[in-house]
Amino acid sequence: MSKVWFITGSARGIGAEIAKAALTAGDRVVATGRKLDQLQAAYAGHGDRVLTVALDVADEAQAVAAVQAAVDRFGRIDVLVNNAGFGQLGRFEEIEAADIERQFTTNVFGLFHVTRAVLPVMRRQRSGRILNLSSIGGVLGFAGASVYCSTKFAVEGFSDSLALEVAPFGIHVTVVEPGFFRTDFLDGSSVRYGTKEIADYAAHSAEQRSTYDSYSHKQPGDPVKLAAAMVELADTPEPPRHFLAGSDALAMADGVIEQRRAEIAAWRDRSAGTDFAA
Repeated sequence: MSKVWFITGSARGIGAEIAKAALTAGDRVVATGRKLDQLQAAYAGHGDRVLTVALDVADEAQAVAAVQAAVDRFGRIDVLVNNAGFGQLGRFEEIEAADIERQFTTNVFGLFHVTRAVLPVMRRQRSGRILNLSSIGGVLGFAGASVYCSTKFAVEGFSDSLALEVAPFGIHVTVVEPGFFRTDFLDGSSVRYGTKEIADYAAHSAEQRSTYDSYSHKQPGDPVKLAAAMVELADTPEPPRHFLAGSDALAMADGVIEQRRAEIAAWRDRSAGTDFAA
């Protein structure tokens, strides 16, 4: 049966590749993004199998309207891909409060807005898949990415809990944790850096920015292959709660798990000792 996908941030990058993969699989797509003209140009050749809708996920009213447009056109939404987001990098003290709020407004509250709008549709259907794009930065922290990582850790916690809440209605939630994929994420059209100049951080921040600039568009992850994996996740009867994407993500996640196990073992007696006496 042909599925209907609702994809945020689908004008370019991973979102666009997921849309292409879904269309190749014979499905229909609601492609959303902030710039309608870009969407229309990107999907002009797909006829009535694609609905393009302007959507800034930070605007809850736009999310509600976009979901209604999808239902009016296709009658249902089978797969929600919460992909829209950007990277706010820099040391925590280097980032203005307004920029931190902007990061959370898009990466966290925007994801909430769209999910809240889609869930009534999926509950009525008693079926649905939600694929939330997190990051390996939602599994472990990175120096110079404290704000970005905090948004992705929020997505992880939300996804784990939401999965339990909606499972009785036949809705599956998978949080996708990509490593470094070859998109525009690290170039000036997407990534943002802190604007405060703090001497103690200056050398480290400059080195990190230079490293990321040199790594941009050389990342090991293939967005086309990630998109194919997303289609597979949408088709799998019992999808995983978490899906790591990329060999770098696998290696880093293994390291985090080993470190956590070692910490638990080292502090087990002290941890257990915080209970009331039996």
